[in-house]
Amino acid sequence: MRILAVGAHPDDLELACGGTLSKYSQRGDQVVMAYVTNGNMGHKEIPPEELAQIRKAEAKRATEIIGAEMIWMDYADEWVFSNRETREDFIDMIREARPDLIITHLPDDYHPDHRQVSQLVFDASFLASVPHVKTTHLAHEKVTPIYYMEPLAGQGFNPTEYVDISDTFQLKRQMLACHQSQVRWLKEHDNIDFLEFMETIAKFRGLQCGVAYAEGFRRANVWPRVVAQRVLP
Repeated sequence: MRILAVGAHPDDLELACGGTLSKYSQRGDQVVMAYVTNGNMGHKEIPPEELAQIRKAEAKRATEIIGAEMIWMDYADEWVFSNRETREDFIDMIREARPDLIITHLPDDYHPDHRQVSQLVFDASFLASVPHVKTTHLAHEKVTPIYYMEPLAGQGFNPTEYVDISDTFQLKRQMLACHQSQVRWLKEHDNIDFLEFMETIAKFRGLQCGVAYAEGFRRANVWPRVVAQRVLP
């Protein structure tokens, strides 16, 4: 299988589905991690241009831990909007990845970039299958199933499926730890230690499904994206 995970910011994927992506990679699936923004607003002191380069390097190190391919879309942090240009970019990104499954943000997530990315991925993954919609890459042969990863802290999120990440939890932790530029920012801006934060959520989801650590997901339950078999690892 080819798995495409699309996150609005560097570290979003690692926080919400890093353990699942690690499991896919370990079983031999091809994993593509697409980062939409360059995260250039995520610090009080580092200038945006410098921060964008730091965060790209951090994301690259995280993807290398599990042997994933990285797509860096390089949009400005906090300024993702749906228009023809961005929609075409997302269509082409999906056609380049040619996924069998997409993981992305919840449509009603807390962050505006997350919500925009969710809608763009949903719309573009349909349009990616339409041959007369022309972009650099050829049309994808399917309308790809989508699974939504849980929002920060899981507020109001009731998973329909769980992935046991007990055996990949340390890989998830290593991936997240690559994003060192965010340690101070998240402490000052959101009052969280993001490694402890991630572990608490993983333990809670594990408690819900009877394992040590888990990640929760919700399927986009609309035609023609529903498949009969389980596609999460």
